[in-house]
Parts: sequence; structure tokens; C-alpha cells
Amino acid sequence: MKNSAPLSRRPLLAALILGLSGFVASTGALAQADADYPRKPIRLLLGFAPGGGSDIVARLVAQPLGELLGQNVVVDNKPGAGGNIAAEMAVKAAPDGYTLVLLPSGHASGAAMKKSLPFHPVKDFAWVSTLTTYPLALSVAPGSALKSFADLLQRAKAEPGKYSYATSGVGTAPHLIGEWLVSEAGINLIHVPFKGGTGPMTEVLAGRVDVMIDTMTLTAALLKDQRVRALAVTSPAGASNLPGVPAVADLLPGLVFESWLGIAAPAGTPAAIVDKLNKALRTVLEQPEVKQKLIALGGSPRASSPAEFQARVERDIENLRKVVSQRRIELE
Repeated sequence: MKNSAPLSRRPLLAALILGLSGFVASTGALAQADADYPRKPIRLLLGFAPGGGSDIVARLVAQPLGELLGQNVVVDNKPGAGGNIAAEMAVKAAPDGYTLVLLPSGHASGAAMKKSLPFHPVKDFAWVSTLTTYPLALSVAPGSALKSFADLLQRAKAEPGKYSYATSGVGTAPHLIGEWLVSEAGINLIHVPFKGGTGPMTEVLAGRVDVMIDTMTLTAALLKDQRVRALAVTSPAGASNLPGVPAVADLLPGLVFESWLGIAAPAGTPAAIVDKLNKALRTVLEQPEVKQKLIALGGSPRASSPAEFQARVERDIENLRKVVSQRRIELE
């Protein structure tokens, strides 16, 4: 019986068959590797020093996540450059699920501020899930003459440049939200930036600055101790979880921003691994002890799908870039 392939084509056919069999074998091996994941400890990069709010959340989630996956999840602090050192390390790591990074919403504000980064703030990551979200709060000293958010808007409009707000620094989310507020309300507030720490709170309590804009991770404890009084929060309209405290969007529709913490992996991480991590994180965030501790930190435990997480990051970057452009904000 004659072979139907001409002699000149037989080496090519043989090479194609060999290549195809190799591809099938490697694909099967990868699928098996994904199914067996994880087979060794997982590193969770964090771009901030131990002891801060992000570090507390990272360690709160890492232990039960490791227990569910059957491997330790080790928090690896790599502080510096506003979290970008850890983010860059993550995107350069092998996309095999053994290097993750906990990113804060500052990732979005940083991307909005900086013209160039050593990575793409969206495309270089596989977005796994958010962990917690929390609004920013506009707070004043207990004895402040500003009685409400509506009062602040009215007074600031009547006396441009008289009132001031303090934040943790130029280009931070609180600063950009403050400038967004100024733009939407058509008012003039003086920005008083600090390099993090307790500076904003100290100046507000001393009466030298009128309003403090900061995350609920800091403000929640101050509100509980009645050291400050909240005027408004940046939750969606009607969604403030503080009795008697409105959302900014109740008076300025569309001005909504929630800080977040979430876990991402390097782009190219297999979907099966991302899905396994997502499901495990959802289980962790349903554990009563984890939920209670996240709520005590001023947040709302909130898992998301990878697509929802990516959409949130893209939306935040787009909104904040508009603020940066309109207000012509530059890093000092």
C-alpha cells in the first residue's frame, strides 16, 4: 500500500506531529499543575511597612487563606515608592500563583498622578479579588462651627478661600477627593498637605485647619472616641453607614469613591489559579472573625469577581485622572 504523503512532505509532517504531541503534553502538564496548585508556600507582597492598616489586613487574611489552600501564605513587606516597589516586584514575578500582591486604592491614585510607571497599572496584573472597601470621611473638630456638609458647602461658597482641608499628602486619594469636591461644588478650599502620620488630625483638633479628609481606617477610631465629628462620607448616595452622616453624593451626585484593598497576581497567571484563589478568598471573607475585624477597621468585607475588581480599578483611575487634569495637580 502506498503512503499518500509525498516523500518531500514526510519530514515536515513528522515535525508537525511531534510538535503537536509536545504541545498536547505540555498543555496537559500545565493543567495538572493548575489542578495541584498550590504545592509550596505563597508569597504575598505588601508595599508598606509592618504595623499599618494594610499590613494588618494582609496578615488577617493570609493565615486563613493558607489554611484553606494547604500552604502557608507569607506576607513579605517591601515598603517604598508608595507601594510601587512591591507592585513592580509582583509584575516581574513568574505568573504561577506563587507571588501575589496586596494593592491599596492608592494604586489607582498613584496611576492617576504619574505620567509614567515601571508597569501598566491595569494590564500587568491578574486581578483576583477585593478584600475590603471603606469610604473616605470628611471630619471636623467636635466644637467646629461647621455643623454639616451642607453648611460647609454654603459657607465655602459665601467666603471663598476661608476654609481649609488637611490630607496625608499631595496626590493621595484624600487630596484628589478634596479637589474633586472643590470642582463639583464650585467652591474654593485651601489644601493643607502633610506627609502622612497624625498631622491632619492634630491641626484639625487644634483649630488651625477646618476639615480633615482621610480613610475610615483612621477616622473610625476617632469617631468612636468622639475626637472628631463626621460631616460626610464618600460612599454611594444613600449608602452611608454612619447614623446621621450623609454621603457626599447625596448633595453632589456622582462624587463617589471607596478606598479598597485587594489581591492581584502577575498578568498571565492561569485563570484556573486565579479562580481558585478567588473562591478561597470569598470563603475567608465569610469567616465571622475576619468579618468582625475588618469592620472594626472601618471597612466592609467585600469580595469581588476578577472582572469586577479590574473594572473598579479602571474606573477609579479614569475618574481621578480627570480630577488631576481639571485641577492641574502636580506632585511637589
